[in-house]
Amino acid sequence: MKIDSFEINQNSGVFIIAELSANHNGSLQNALDTIKAAKRAGADCIKLQTYTADTMTIDSKNDDFRLKQGTIWDDKYFYQLYQEAYTPWEWHKQLFDTAKAEGLICFSSPFDFTAVDLLEGLNTPAYKIASFEITDIPLIEYVASKGKPIIISTGIAEMEDIELALSACKRMGNHDIALLKCTSSYPAPIEEANLIMIKDLAERYGVVSGLSDHTMGSTAPIVATIMGAKIIEKHFILDRSIGGPDASFSMNEQEFTDMVKAVREAEKAIGIVDYNLTEKQKKGKEFCRSLYVVKDIKEGEKITPENIKSIRPGYGLHPKYYSEVLGKHVVEDLGRGDRLTLNSIQ
Repeated sequence: MKIDSFEINQNSGVFIIAELSANHNGSLQNALDTIKAAKRAGADCIKLQTYTADTMTIDSKNDDFRLKQGTIWDDKYFYQLYQEAYTPWEWHKQLFDTAKAEGLICFSSPFDFTAVDLLEGLNTPAYKIASFEITDIPLIEYVASKGKPIIISTGIAEMEDIELALSACKRMGNHDIALLKCTSSYPAPIEEANLIMIKDLAERYGVVSGLSDHTMGSTAPIVATIMGAKIIEKHFILDRSIGGPDASFSMNEQEFTDMVKAVREAEKAIGIVDYNLTEKQKKGKEFCRSLYVVKDIKEGEKITPENIKSIRPGYGLHPKYYSEVLGKHVVEDLGRGDRLTLNSIQ
């Protein structure tokens, strides 16, 4: 998968997405400042959400439209929440342009066909399907038809939902798909992160996999990196005091910076499968044990457990020869502290 200039594959670095979401709290300046802060924090990408209250739901006070799922938004109505949280569409071009000027990739999660059309007009390099939209097969088909990379969150998905979404993409000739493990709880308890799924998603479905994270802190992104995640998405805010629907579970600039640093260090720590030693490791072998004379041995005398031992350092004969050399005779005088060598034995 290639998103703009960023190549994502088994050997690439993690593609780190800062999710703007509602963290502008209705202020364009906050949104612009957040993009610049995301760049400073080390993100590769800033991601938006493209919807209005009217493209998400209807303005109804019917109890079906009241949030009561145990979220931080309970007792609000859907329409009210999306009115507070949406990113005005007239901002999008400026946000895309600012991201480009900062050297950040920018794309968005569309929530209906008109949002896709808007994003196509901005030449978006990719699309994200949000967790709750994984069942919206017509939307997924329309997005897939644009031929751009598609990242799909699986927060509320059963296997059938994932398979239906993948089939929808492939029906439209789009195989450029990534699946993100996601726990759709805000914030998500760390014990529900279930990050082992990252590896399974990649192996089971033959796609790039990663993490859309709603847990607090950096633990889950670091572990996800070790589990093979190639995309990590985390909600990002300038300062939680700005407020807004997502502020409580979003990382500020310092926290995000620390997370990026930890993820990059985790990438280095993973390394590669290689049983060859580095020069530094070879030097370290000097601390290994080897066979040394620990009591003077005269020429012709036998080697015994009393006059040789396996001790540090490692310049002498390999300890694997210990049993083999016992009872043999030395061909020269050896003093305490001399290395035992095959040349001194017959």
